[in-house]
Amino acid sequence: MCWALASTREGSLDRLLPTISTGLSPRKRTTSQCKSEPPLLRTSKRTIYTAGRPPWYNEHGTQSKEAFVIGLCGGSASGKTTVARKIIEALDVPWVVLLSMDSFYKVLSEEEQLLAASNDYNFDHPDAFDFALLVHTLRKLKQGKSVKIPVYDFTTHGRQKEWKTVYGASVIIFEGIMSFADKELLKLLDMKIFVDTDSDIRLVRRLRRDITERGRDIEGVIKQYNKFVKPAFEQYIEPTMRLADIVVPRGGGNMVAIDLIVQHVHSQLEERKLRWDMAALASAHQAQPLPATLSVLENTPQVRGMHTIIRNKDTSRDEFIFYSKRLMRLLIERALSFLPSQVHVVQTPQGQDYEGRTFHGKRITGVSILRAGETMEPALRAVCKDVRIGKILIQTNQDTGEPELHYLRLPKDISEDHVILMDCTVSTGAAAMMAVRVLLDHDVQEDKILLVSLLMAEMGVHSVAYAFPQVKIITTAVDKKVNDLFHIIPGIGNFGDRYFGTDAPPDWSDEDMDEPSY
Repeated sequence: MCWALASTREGSLDRLLPTISTGLSPRKRTTSQCKSEPPLLRTSKRTIYTAGRPPWYNEHGTQSKEAFVIGLCGGSASGKTTVARKIIEALDVPWVVLLSMDSFYKVLSEEEQLLAASNDYNFDHPDAFDFALLVHTLRKLKQGKSVKIPVYDFTTHGRQKEWKTVYGASVIIFEGIMSFADKELLKLLDMKIFVDTDSDIRLVRRLRRDITERGRDIEGVIKQYNKFVKPAFEQYIEPTMRLADIVVPRGGGNMVAIDLIVQHVHSQLEERKLRWDMAALASAHQAQPLPATLSVLENTPQVRGMHTIIRNKDTSRDEFIFYSKRLMRLLIERALSFLPSQVHVVQTPQGQDYEGRTFHGKRITGVSILRAGETMEPALRAVCKDVRIGKILIQTNQDTGEPELHYLRLPKDISEDHVILMDCTVSTGAAAMMAVRVLLDHDVQEDKILLVSLLMAEMGVHSVAYAFPQVKIITTAVDKKVNDLFHIIPGIGNFGDRYFGTDAPPDWSDEDMDEPSY
């Protein structure tokens, strides 16, 4: 057979494997390569996003299921990364995180820096890795939370100032020479794979790499292999093979083993049903009173008149844009009234004190849900000087009907801000819920988020309010119904198409458009 099963006996493994005193020469790479880069893996069938995204959340705003984590272990140059990429391509699921142990080397002390400079520091010893940070990071990823991944600089033997932000996904593949060397780490792995490649092949790969890429001579490479690499593999890496669920001989060339792995992962994903349950979202809060967190603009004759114009299918694009902008300005002004304020006394030109109010917070940031939400940015900028702007693009998967995060750009330190989240229409609330979830993953406080929308369906209002009861919801109108295609009834049509002048087909669906009106 081309694959083998092995029993798992975690109890016999100490937290870390025994140590040895030999040293290994430092790696010659400049920085660690967290394998979430590049974020795209293009196959013959589709583009796979390997930077990750928040997994599905149910109608309660909580995570449906944890991600499936695959641990890949094996000696240096055994082909772990090749196996990982072939698994990703064969799985053909859109959202995968590929994480490498190379990002989790410890920061060296001055004494260790001297050892590293003289090639006497052992980088292949378990003590060289920050397992505490690694376990914490992988646990958060599995829970669907965003994490920051350190970038290790092999030149300075320290971490760069800028860390990379990565999101949880449907599948997480974690690879490294010490992937099975920690008990807490093992508990997070749903499947453990050991890539078993013949030592002669691994030596040939190292020879090719070190001679062609690092300018070393054959004698030096063989000496280093015999003195450091081979003993480290025999003492630390090879013994962990018994912990593997599956052993893959010959690495990335063993397609039989990879196909078996993929079949198992597919069955696990089906059991976990990492799907957005739109039916549950639609029926969860029928016949319930509108929540107290909702504020609807007063239905004055002016507001009613503007709605009459923008809802009219015969309204020209110029008129649609003009009156939409008027409503947006009123909506933003209404939203700002819910921001915290404090008493502030100023002196008038007449020398008299005036007791007024001023914003009581650090900053205000606007975040638009692309593409229609972007049309509300000018109204926010017009009334809120020097406001910071972020953007989120959420689109619907045509095969599953699930919202997916495709693009994200948020200002730094957004966790300290009051955030105005902007989308022009909210139907089911799915995109709005995911956008709120992204903000929460960036440590924005729930009670500091204000969701503003020109038009919402009752279903969307209930979904967001039930999932996130501290989020303030502000809109100019709430329509009662959503049809079978999840369009708001009577509604406004596809806002993005009407505003930007892009034509929708006669049987248009929000899900088919760039503008995510959910």
